[in-house]
Amino acid sequence: MPSKSNIMMTYALLVFIWATTPLAIVWSVSDLHLMWALVIRFFIALPIAILLLLILKIKFPVDKVAVHSYVAGSFSLIGSQIFTYAATPYLSSGMIALMFGLAPIMAGIIGRFGFNQKLQYLQWFGMFVAVCGLAIICISGGASQHVHPIGIALMVMSVFTYSLSIFWVKKVNATIEPMAQATGSILVSTLGAICLIPFIWQYAPTHIPETKSLLALIYTVVMASLIAMFCYFKLVQNIKATTLSLTTVMTPMLAMLFGAMLNNEYPSATVFIGAIVLLFGLFLYFYKDLKASRELARKLKHH
Repeated sequence: MPSKSNIMMTYALLVFIWATTPLAIVWSVSDLHLMWALVIRFFIALPIAILLLLILKIKFPVDKVAVHSYVAGSFSLIGSQIFTYAATPYLSSGMIALMFGLAPIMAGIIGRFGFNQKLQYLQWFGMFVAVCGLAIICISGGASQHVHPIGIALMVMSVFTYSLSIFWVKKVNATIEPMAQATGSILVSTLGAICLIPFIWQYAPTHIPETKSLLALIYTVVMASLIAMFCYFKLVQNIKATTLSLTTVMTPMLAMLFGAMLNNEYPSATVFIGAIVLLFGLFLYFYKDLKASRELARKLKHH
């Protein structure tokens, strides 16, 4: 079991990577067809992941349970990312991250109806408030060039697939090293990416992308596909799914800040109000968990 400080460092790194990834995705598709950017991302990530496994001498199991776990994990990669990349022409990077803030709510709904997990009244109310926030954002869509209903619908699909993956990996519960799990999921995602090629062949890149697009693509490979997935699967094995979903509450505000600073993405006042309402809904949804973890921390301090 990793130490508490190790888990906290992993958690902080994951929040930073996920807050910067939407901007990297938006930049990576600025000079590349968006689906080619996704395919190339996995083509580069897979050999690096395999190389890391060999260098670190990590066992890569291929039994039935392990393969099932890799397939489940791939849903948080290519399964979710197909919709995210498709949403980039319609949404700003901050909006993409804000939509991922809905992951805990989606996880709560999947847990309630798919796995019979109980939800408190405050959690239902938090969900309602968050959905109201999303509605405010959608209504203002016409006034803002960074918000479009099609993009929002695609992101809802993306977040659903991602949340489903968390539960699926937990349910399979394979005892696999996080790096092996990440590599297996990248491998399955790469096979999925190969299946995409016939449909996007006519958009194949005919030139080397510009530096910004290329660097952003490398960032999505190294940070988002490899390091983030390693952190993610490490946390999936060591902390509760709801606590892991909390990362998506922190990332939207950071992502909006990065988007404004680095990409001139300034949301309209209505979008900003909607974002605050949505995040307040998430805060209500997590209030009981936050209170419980603070109580636990206080007890541990006294012991």
